[in-house]
Amino acid sequence: MPTILTIETPTLGDRSYLVHDGTHAFVVDPQRDIDRVLAVAAREGVRITDIFETHIHNDYVTGGFALAQQTGAAYHVGADDPVSFERVPIRDGEVVRVGESMVVRALLTPGHTFTHLSYVLEGDPPAVFSGGSLLFGSTGRPDLLGADHAEELARLQHASAHRLAELPDETAVMPTHGFGSFCSATQTEGTASTIGREKRANTALTRDVEDFVAETLAGLDAYPAYYAHMGPANAAGPEAPDLSPPRRAGKEDIRRAITAGEWVVDLRTRTAFAAGHVPGTFSFALDGQFATYLGWMIPWGTPLTLLGETAAQVAEAQRELVRIGIDRPEAAATGEPRDWTDGDIAAVPRVRFGDLSQVRHHRPVHILDVRRRSEYAESHIAGAINIPLHELLPRLDEVPRGEVWVHCAGGYRSLVASSFLLANGHRAVYVDDDYEPGARRAGLELVTAG
Repeated sequence: MPTILTIETPTLGDRSYLVHDGTHAFVVDPQRDIDRVLAVAAREGVRITDIFETHIHNDYVTGGFALAQQTGAAYHVGADDPVSFERVPIRDGEVVRVGESMVVRALLTPGHTFTHLSYVLEGDPPAVFSGGSLLFGSTGRPDLLGADHAEELARLQHASAHRLAELPDETAVMPTHGFGSFCSATQTEGTASTIGREKRANTALTRDVEDFVAETLAGLDAYPAYYAHMGPANAAGPEAPDLSPPRRAGKEDIRRAITAGEWVVDLRTRTAFAAGHVPGTFSFALDGQFATYLGWMIPWGTPLTLLGETAAQVAEAQRELVRIGIDRPEAAATGEPRDWTDGDIAAVPRVRFGDLSQVRHHRPVHILDVRRRSEYAESHIAGAINIPLHELLPRLDEVPRGEVWVHCAGGYRSLVASSFLLANGHRAVYVDDDYEPGARRAGLELVTAG
């Protein structure tokens, strides 16, 4: 029986797969940093002979083309996908034999895109690599090709889920998206599943098409702005990334970059940044959805300098960034704020919801909620202003002057927002707390939906 190995990319909410029979291997939906895939193949002592893409991805830059170039593997990409590179075109129903024992069958499963393919690994039990089609308890979102196509694609997604449901109940479901990815239409559940389980739990298989379409479209929320750049990059055949260390930035380089309006990003923990940072730098800690939110907010093409405690921290950030097509930082520096400036060190007050409850009895303060609109609509603090983090930069003039207490759901987004407010002359106070149950425990008045 073939061995299926999962290669996780939790910061983007995605999975890639390497499947082998002890000698030959195929890969499904590899991420851009293909050294991880090559390391797994080397560890297992197998040769990669085939690579399969389920679709032209919108949330990351693929490593498929580069992996095929390095290994000589056949690169199977949908025959109807408009790519500009040589590939092995594959269509619905076509069968590919990998090695002597593995048989892979393509199934057309449109919905996430019009040309989406899933791949069935025949066997006992079989497995289906469902990409952005059937996820755990959900499906891939249908609006990434534009709102005009969303309803049509949602209907196709429902039909595709039912096509996959014709596979045996014991078929393992192996999606690419759905583990925190914004490519998921709704929140997914669990870490493993089968077709039988999805028949009982997946709304695409438990609701009729009209209910499914209505629920799916109503539940769609904003997705990262950098998605607009992923499809074109993937259709062009992206090369392997350059992960060599960036140019070293000195104090004067950092000062010049900040003055020029470039982005200088502090990778350290939220606690470290709040305690002390170089004025004008932005906090995007590596312990959260670093690449997702940085890629969402940065004006595309803006020069970027990375500040980390260690070279390993900078290297990790580089790896995260190449996955979304930000290939080379301008420069990087390591150490602590005193190594990066001869000027003042800034700090931001770090508080909890209980502190907010107390201070409101003594003086007026503004509350800025930087969660997404859907989160705010479900529940928010009475009187709070909602500017979602990804909308903050073009709406900075809407942030009131005076003392602004900034919160999100768990503390990551609120510090990102606080760092931008500080850099633009605001008096920010950083709420580092869980909205639920922190706000309730603090006795703050909450406005809830319904």
